[in-house]
Amino acid sequence: MEDEELWDFDSESLSFEKDRHIYYLEMMYRGLPAPYQGQEINRLTLAYFVISGLDIFAALDRIDKEAVINWVLSLQAYPKNDRTFENGQFYGFHGSRSSQFQSDNSGAAKLNASHLASTYCALAILKTVGYDLSQIDSELLLKSMRTLQQPNGCFMPVHTGGETDLRFVFCAAAICSMLKNWTGMDREKAKEFIRNCQSYDGGFGLIPVAESHGGATYCAVASLKLMGFLGEDSLSEKASSDVINVPLLLDWSLQKQAFEDGGFRGRANKPTDTCYAFWVGGTLRILQADKFINEEALRGFLLTCQYKYGGFSKFPRVLPDIYHSYYGFCAFSMLREPGLNPLCVELVDVLSPIPP
Repeated sequence: MEDEELWDFDSESLSFEKDRHIYYLEMMYRGLPAPYQGQEINRLTLAYFVISGLDIFAALDRIDKEAVINWVLSLQAYPKNDRTFENGQFYGFHGSRSSQFQSDNSGAAKLNASHLASTYCALAILKTVGYDLSQIDSELLLKSMRTLQQPNGCFMPVHTGGETDLRFVFCAAAICSMLKNWTGMDREKAKEFIRNCQSYDGGFGLIPVAESHGGATYCAVASLKLMGFLGEDSLSEKASSDVINVPLLLDWSLQKQAFEDGGFRGRANKPTDTCYAFWVGGTLRILQADKFINEEALRGFLLTCQYKYGGFSKFPRVLPDIYHSYYGFCAFSMLREPGLNPLCVELVDVLSPIPP
């Protein structure tokens, strides 16, 4: 009882609190609470959650679009000269002002490397607020991005010292899709890497032979869709034999919806979690298999994670955060909640509203 009063959850609410969620996002737009200080290096990603969230609610009139555009563009990386371009640097976007620079041995600031995930978020924000992406120097960005692709088809997020896994294959595919230019990656190599990440149980691990995971599975399936390797008939026998084992993937994905509370879990024997309503539910949507989701049960679970004053938490009766709030909003969009814009699920991007 003390926890109920402390966190002030409304366990009796059976409705989606649209206005309170918009207010929550507005507050995050004006200023992040102190607990987010440790995420300052990812400020661009946090901004993506807020601005894309407002777009789902058709509430972009609450922000200063011009100020957002100028801020995002100020984080773009450029080479000093042609010689600098040849050193393998990636010229995308930095995650924040603090990550834009690093100190050398004398303490002087010098430019730091840009990041693939930050670049995806930057372009997604610009696209959301109506910026013409043809004004971006896509040749520079994509030429340098191609150097991040590894011989096995995967991508590093930075030009040196970074991880390589499916997250960054998705970022690269989404970047190429948004810029409408696929010179930044070798799609065939990327496809082979994705195929090698499918596990014996049908899901995908972040790397080959890794445990199947809901987020990794979404990245794999969304990337294949963006690259043109999954068509509208992805559930057909021909499609599964040409690219990946879709029936096994479908079986794995549907098993992730818990019978106990209706939520989705990201891995076997793990608790259900708000974000997997999108990661796994979105995978099923891309496969055109979301008709097999128990939507009533999923909606019921998500509402137990809805905070009284806006936002969604990871688990029931936990305080909300931007990440889980955003993917909770995405999930309700996929559930066709009235008043929410529909999503292009493979890009995590709002579709243009259908004219009346």
